[in-house]
Amino acid sequence: MPARLAKPKAASARKLNISAAEWDDRVRLAACYRMFVRRQMDDLIYTHLSVRVSDQPDAFLFIGFGQLFDDVTASTLLKVDLDGNNIGSVSGEVNPAGWVVHGTVYKAKPEANSVMHLHTITGVAVSAQKSGLLPINQFAITYDGKIGYHDYDGPGLRPEEQKAFVRNLADNKMMFLRNHGTLSWGRSLAEAFTLMHYLERTCEIQIAAQGGGTLVLPPRAVIERTAKTGQGTGDARWGDIGFEALLRRLDREDPSYRA
Repeated sequence: MPARLAKPKAASARKLNISAAEWDDRVRLAACYRMFVRRQMDDLIYTHLSVRVSDQPDAFLFIGFGQLFDDVTASTLLKVDLDGNNIGSVSGEVNPAGWVVHGTVYKAKPEANSVMHLHTITGVAVSAQKSGLLPINQFAITYDGKIGYHDYDGPGLRPEEQKAFVRNLADNKMMFLRNHGTLSWGRSLAEAFTLMHYLERTCEIQIAAQGGGTLVLPPRAVIERTAKTGQGTGDARWGDIGFEALLRRLDREDPSYRA
């Protein structure tokens, strides 16, 4: 991080009466919101990204209800508990129907440190296809059989549906919510972001390819061998290098997310 950012960072952390670790988490999550809106992956005020606070395992950062993705800065994010109650110094409320998805994942996956949920055009389109995500590019091939599917059961997650949601997520870090959208979680924010980036990119590729003629898919043996290899997905730091590169770009073009 450039030295010129050190003083604003320290001042902002003191203003909110938070730790340096929490401020870093705020900056990185705000960056994610800005990165996704720049790719037109927001849905008015109704999709959400979250991260566990590094030095407070029972606290999470989340967008305040009514904020657009490009409204988000490090200092506007809310700090909430596992049930979505505001426990921080920033005033505001969360969308309970939005938080329940995140809270359900965090309760089911103690190792999860970030959850992301989007309603993009192509992500929802693929979620509505009976065949789901096809092994049509390298990412989809690598994760073949490692993406969950959860059938639509109305807005929010009823208590009984939460149990089905967890069963359908199983050991997967990504899931399609049928007729609804996409979800990823990671052991780090960078991992969750990178998984979502490629999941959504693969949906875009699939919808484009389906409009262009007969599809060509690799042989099943190649798909299985590639999925087994996993291409570095066992490391929790997977995605860090690419995410840091995007942070540098955002700092060059619009560092206002750091406020």
